[in-house]
Amino acid sequence: MSDLLYLPDSDDVTTFSATVTEATPEYIVLDGTYFYAEGGGQPADHGVIEWDGGRAEIGDVRKNHGDVRHRIESLEGEVPTEGTTVEAEIDADRRGKLTRMHTAQHVLSRVVLDEYGAETAGNQVYEDRSRIDFEPANFDADDIAFIEDRTNEVIARGLSVTKENRPREQVEANVTEGRALLDLIPDSVDPLRVVEIEGFDMCPCGGTHVDSLDDIGRVEVIDDTSKGADVHRIEFELVD
Repeated sequence: MSDLLYLPDSDDVTTFSATVTEATPEYIVLDGTYFYAEGGGQPADHGVIEWDGGRAEIGDVRKNHGDVRHRIESLEGEVPTEGTTVEAEIDADRRGKLTRMHTAQHVLSRVVLDEYGAETAGNQVYEDRSRIDFEPANFDADDIAFIEDRTNEVIARGLSVTKENRPREQVEANVTEGRALLDLIPDSVDPLRVVEIEGFDMCPCGGTHVDSLDDIGRVEVIDDTSKGADVHRIEFELVD
């Protein structure tokens, strides 16, 4: 089992030491990692892992039955053996962009839920843009302008963002309907890692997030499309 060291609130760490528990020419498993494994609409981190006599460029990270596999894009030297101490560095610039995007997605999703009663049916975060599918929803141009303005009003308040583990029973009792697909999270997952935006939103989430909305920048909606059957997609980017 690989410890997810960035949880619950160390998602600002991008350099660390760890011990190899398994390695092949395709991937490296560590006893603990700050690399984010793809999931929840957020792509995996990229970076490098180095050891005495070797170096691996990491181009993808995936969970596999409790382990985290850091997939090797290019390898210099021999594959490290079990027990080898390594130094790892996550692409901090890329992580930062994804982190800002993910928190912005939470804000926009909550705005739409509050103002239109539409839930987030799916989302995908990228470095340069993100998209969210809402249901039931059928927005017009005025709606899109309002959503953008309201999202930026909330971000401008500079609210703090708390990331912590909380008992599942407490989360189930306090989360707003439409802000958590708890039925998709196995009952055995307890406690739940929660991301809370001060006085505005609370949502179970395992992704990386900023510590304050001041860190996000401004949201700019760049496209919106009807996906049929009362599903409407909003795409946005961040402007510093």
